[in-house]
Amino acid sequence: MRQLRLSRAFTLLEPGPVILVTTHDGRKNNVMTISWTMVADFTPVFAITTGEWNYSFAALRSKRECVIAIPTVDMLDEVVGIGTCSGADTDKFARFGLTPVRGKVVKAPLIKECLANIECRVIDIVSRHNIVVLEGLAAYVDSTRKEKRTVHAVGDGTFIVDGRRLSRRKMMTSKIPEGV
Repeated sequence: MRQLRLSRAFTLLEPGPVILVTTHDGRKNNVMTISWTMVADFTPVFAITTGEWNYSFAALRSKRECVIAIPTVDMLDEVVGIGTCSGADTDKFARFGLTPVRGKVVKAPLIKECLANIECRVIDIVSRHNIVVLEGLAAYVDSTRKEKRTVHAVGDGTFIVDGRRLSRRKMMTSKIPEGV
């Protein structure tokens, strides 16, 4: 094995999939790209990494709600574009041709073009590590969508696309929560 610079170690563990997070600050919708995500619990609880450097963070902190929207590989250019401009001076929904859809629980919009959407409420912000902990309140999936492959950021400007699904459900039956 060759040694890897420690500053690049995160590229070995970069989670996924890359998601879009929508917010509504009381005046307007916004969307940001997040590649550092985590499932924290089956209840469902999720975590994302973001902070003051993202325009949407102020809305997350004040309104304490958002939508996690899960894009697919056919949306990669839009996902990267959203992540490389600011909602402070850009209407990202208009610029990237996204359709906001009213949710049932939160004011932040779902994104029609995405494979799935999860309405969430902020239950904790761990400032020391820039982690926002979210509780899922409602979830939706577009089962008619042909493209279902998600993308995972490596962290160096490259991405990995989901491949084929391998099942080991029978082997894992004792570990899978009821109803999953």
